Amino acid sequence: MPGNLEPLDLGIQIPYHFRCPISLELMSDPVTVSTGQTYDRTSIESWIATGNTSCPVTRLPLSDFTLIPNHTLRRLIQEWCVANRSNGVERIPTPKQPADPISVRSLLSQASAITGTHVSVRSRAAAIRRLRGLARDSEKNRVLIAGHNAREILVRILFADVDAGIETTSSEVVSESLALLVMFHMTEGECESISSDPGRVGFMTRLLFDSSIENRVNAAALVEMVLTGSKSTDLKVIISGSGSVFEGVTDLLRSSVSSRRALKIGIKALFALCLVKQTRHLAISAGAPGTLVDRLAADFDRCDTERGLATVELLCRLPEGCAAFGEHALTVPLLVKTILRVSDRATEYAAGALLALCTAEERCRDEAAAAGLVTQLLLLVQSDCTERAKRKAQMLLKLLRDSWPDDTLVNSDEFGRSEVAPF
Repeated sequence: MPGNLEPLDLGIQIPYHFRCPISLELMSDPVTVSTGQTYDRTSIESWIATGNTSCPVTRLPLSDFTLIPNHTLRRLIQEWCVANRSNGVERIPTPKQPADPISVRSLLSQASAITGTHVSVRSRAAAIRRLRGLARDSEKNRVLIAGHNAREILVRILFADVDAGIETTSSEVVSESLALLVMFHMTEGECESISSDPGRVGFMTRLLFDSSIENRVNAAALVEMVLTGSKSTDLKVIISGSGSVFEGVTDLLRSSVSSRRALKIGIKALFALCLVKQTRHLAISAGAPGTLVDRLAADFDRCDTERGLATVELLCRLPEGCAAFGEHALTVPLLVKTILRVSDRATEYAAGALLALCTAEERCRDEAAAAGLVTQLLLLVQSDCTERAKRKAQMLLKLLRDSWPDDTLVNSDEFGRSEVAPF
């Protein structure tokens, strides 16, 4: 029963026929099985999913597993909820009907049709758009659609022009197929069917520069998905080996019109690209360091901040990466401020990046000390943070000894009483 029905425990009686016989709770999506009994959809689906083949109430065998929506009962339940609104009961929403296999097969057939009666760009795009709507409704719909080879069909549609060597697929069909494809989890084989084909990789990269921001975001999502799903390092290099892919993803992060989803997908794609050690330097050429610092200073949530800091640490493993981050005035203060403020993981990445920067340049050591890093590190080594973070903190403290301000905790009486022994 929804949480907003808690006041019912104070005395409101739910009519017996409004309760699901399985859960004994108010039904939100009543459906009728072959025996004529009605249950809440979630409950009866769980019952069937565990291997039961009989009706829970009558114990009679279910002749089939079709679930027919009981619209009349649902409307009665909604009216009862409205009548009891003053007692804290809210009207149950009208449920969206799940996709059925016949409709899914028909829509996929329409989407992949190239010639035939009533086949047009509009009908193909409309079919994919309808599938996209169904996939957005529920995980169950996505599983059903994927079970009809949707991913394979969508990959063929998306890269049809590349595979055929001629341009025949409309931009609308490409956009819709791309948007639907990135809603699924692709198998290793499906990812490698893209990453192993330079033509497909090139087309995917060009979509990062499309005039439509939605296409750019979805292209970045596909890049991340294919990179992550391809296990072969050689195939990963094919994708990340072009400076264009780094430029496209970095531009997406840099764009002033990027939505929250665009930023989330952009940082995931950039992190996945930077995990490829052989081509990591291309991110620096594309201007990723400055973009990362600007976004970390303003726009990321906790999860994206962690991923962004991990990317910063990866890029700081290169001398040119340290130089690029060192040139940004906000880099060191931002990293110092992050320690012990976001999460243990973020602290570890920030400490790692600072260790690389302070090792590379004396100027960064002075900036870090002036920003209060020493105090932060002393707190860190006494915290419950990860052992890796503590080791990095201890290495940083040794590195910063000559840069400690005179009034720092290290030079005070308090430091002698702390659990951290002076070096």
